[in-house]
Amino acid sequence: MDKKKGRIGSDWNPENPAFWETEGKYHARRNLWISVPSLMLAFIVWQIWSVVAVRLNDIGFSFSQEQLFTLAAIPGLVGATLRFGYTFGVGAIGGRNWTVLSTAVLAIPAVGIGIAVQNPDTPYSVMLLLAALCGLGGGNFSSSVANISFFFPKKEKGTALGINGGLGNMGVSIVQFVTPLIITTGTFAAIGGDGHVLASGQQLWLQNAAFIWVIPILILTVVAFFWMDNIPNAKQSVSEQFIIVKRKHTWIMTWLYVATFGSFIGYSAAFPLLLKAQFPNYVALAFLGAFVAAAFRPIGGWISDKFGGARVTAAALIVMAVGAGAVIIFLQHKNFTGFLVSFLVLFMTAGIGSGSTFQMIPNIFPVKEAASVLGFTAAFAAYGSFFIPKLFGWSVNTTGTPATAFYYFIGFYIVSFLLNWYYYQRKNAEVKC
Repeated sequence: MDKKKGRIGSDWNPENPAFWETEGKYHARRNLWISVPSLMLAFIVWQIWSVVAVRLNDIGFSFSQEQLFTLAAIPGLVGATLRFGYTFGVGAIGGRNWTVLSTAVLAIPAVGIGIAVQNPDTPYSVMLLLAALCGLGGGNFSSSVANISFFFPKKEKGTALGINGGLGNMGVSIVQFVTPLIITTGTFAAIGGDGHVLASGQQLWLQNAAFIWVIPILILTVVAFFWMDNIPNAKQSVSEQFIIVKRKHTWIMTWLYVATFGSFIGYSAAFPLLLKAQFPNYVALAFLGAFVAAAFRPIGGWISDKFGGARVTAAALIVMAVGAGAVIIFLQHKNFTGFLVSFLVLFMTAGIGSGSTFQMIPNIFPVKEAASVLGFTAAFAAYGSFFIPKLFGWSVNTTGTPATAFYYFIGFYIVSFLLNWYYYQRKNAEVKC
């Protein structure tokens, strides 16, 4: 049998040009293209509350704005925390094994939400529990990027991680685009229950927002089991991987990734609720933000492979600060067009910056440490999906407008720019990248 069509062996070495051309890239690309839809489903489940929360009160629930923002934020808190464990899962039991397990468990919150939203008397505590279970999807990113980083040579890591992360991140825009469409049809009425009749006479099947993903989850679990690989020489004990917390650059890169990806995922979680509160006639456009960010992430990785990650990260942070300032201005003037364009610029540069910071990490750390650092930084950055919606909720409650929150974001971007310049970009930087 042609070796390249079988499982990979212990001689895995993508940095060897001959090995890469004859065998390596075949396996690497196969694992990448199974990883992408698996990660996409994880992001869908993780961010499902960003759109489900918007319609809960329409179908009979009576939650406050702060409670709704909390439901959108809790998956981020849990997902970010789980990412620390997920980071080390690949090294402990293998990339394929971990992908199979972490994809299969996504069915639990998907089924649970589909059942719970059908009864407006479902307690808020149950909704919080289901929101927390969606955090299982948030953990997947750390294990996914750690796994894929082992498959590609350093010269192609930025592009590969950009594709995996960018297309995987696309799950956020997919769930925000598909949900408003699928909840207006009785697709699963035979097995999932009747819809709710709104005051306008329209009927909604909010349970469809969760039930529609159950079958894809099961299919991808099977596909990952049969066609993904464990890399034998990638296995490490947790203690071996944990050495990264002693590295100064682990924490600096974590800060930078919080600024970029943390902004992307935090804004994605809050954007639908922000639109409903500020410009309710345009809620259907909520998916655009996450779509733009995810689409530009691979571009950020690719550009960084060509011109250097630190330079691209610096440019992204500058534009993000300007974009946040523009959002403040257009919010104050209630100008929807300006608000949307400014926010899309924020999303675009957050996506580019997410790709560029991830391209920097393999150039700063050895191969095995880089895989763990990728997952570790992603874990911290995921807290953005909790703190950003909560900060918007606080801003609205205390100042009457979400604009106040953006001043904090601008300050964070400025500090991030200075850190990136000092350690990675200036002439005598410790690590030029």
